[in-house]
Amino acid sequence: MPEELPILYRDEHVVVIDKPSGLLVHRSEIDRHETRFAIQILRDQIGQRVWPAHRLDRGTSGVLLFGLNPAMASQLGKQFEQGTVEKAYWAVVRGYPPASGSIDHPLTRQRDPYEFKGEQCSTEAQPALTHFRKLAEIELPVEVDRYPSSRYALLELEPITGRRHQIRRHLKHLAHPIIGDATYGKGRHNRYFAEQLGCHRLLLACIRLSFNHPVTGLRLDIKTPVSGEFAATLARFGWPGS
Repeated sequence: MPEELPILYRDEHVVVIDKPSGLLVHRSEIDRHETRFAIQILRDQIGQRVWPAHRLDRGTSGVLLFGLNPAMASQLGKQFEQGTVEKAYWAVVRGYPPASGSIDHPLTRQRDPYEFKGEQCSTEAQPALTHFRKLAEIELPVEVDRYPSSRYALLELEPITGRRHQIRRHLKHLAHPIIGDATYGKGRHNRYFAEQLGCHRLLLACIRLSFNHPVTGLRLDIKTPVSGEFAATLARFGWPGS
């Protein structure tokens, strides 16, 4: 894990970083063996405590927002709850999804390891909505699964609601799972990308967050490009953003 994290924005109230894939935001009961977390690294880097306003899955990279005191983090967190934060993600998926569309598919509440140990899952589905558009696609003359060739696409996604693993679960529901997703994806395609293309990560990244500053009220629009193995995969396919 890095000794320092790329800082995308910082003032006396808020700091925004570009979280690398593979780094937990903070400790959870199912990852007790881990010793390095985004909160810890950023705290040591800037010399003061930080409080996350939201989370990104361990495998997801990209824009991650912190308050520099609990009140700031709480105000920012309320914006996520109220749906006023605009979010954009990139994902590489299996197959050829439509050019654009919306996934309006309720999701049951999954247990969150960051919450208290008594937290229960819910069998009652909650509304969940994700918009998407296709940015690029490619067909490779390689038999990865049951077809003589393999298709992949680059999507930009806008989750309107904020359910746990929403984008990953929605794309599985659409039958276009994200490459590198060990939970909701397809093992054969994940192995092909790892063994033949040198890409060992979940190909999901938060590339943009737009939110209101908790003190000034000004709208902040924070963006970051994909990097590392994600960018290398796009370059290999001749896709934008590489």
